[in-house]
Amino acid sequence: MQVIRITNDQRQLIEPVWLARAEAVHRDLRPQLQGDYVAQMAGIFADGGEMVIAADGENVLGVAVYRLYRDTYSGTKCYVDDLVTTSTRRSQGVGKLLLDWLQTEAGRRGAKNFMLDSGTQRTQAHRFYFREGLVVEGFCFRKSL
Repeated sequence: MQVIRITNDQRQLIEPVWLARAEAVHRDLRPQLQGDYVAQMAGIFADGGEMVIAADGENVLGVAVYRLYRDTYSGTKCYVDDLVTTSTRRSQGVGKLLLDWLQTEAGRRGAKNFMLDSGTQRTQAHRFYFREGLVVEGFCFRKSL
């Protein structure tokens, strides 16, 4: 199992074949993604997003979309938009591989904080995050416009 960067530090797509292979796994978490996956992800990359996958041979086992930026609350941080493992490989180390890679990469690039949001219904994911040392620090409020 290996982590493959889909984008580089400048958020440029460097692995278009792997991006296409990642679509089905990514849609497991984000079924609301629009029809043209590649075009939508190009927009996410242009807006600061980056992406890696976990792969075994030709198979995508997990997807992570993240971004590094500064804000007034936490300084430089790595924020994870999406972290998903294919349902057939959950609890087999794929999520941990991605989470460890993301934290190492964040540190390499100067981030002082590592953050993500997780829907309240994702209790299995929460157990994983707690086990990996993440803590609940606040509430995320939202209003659709």
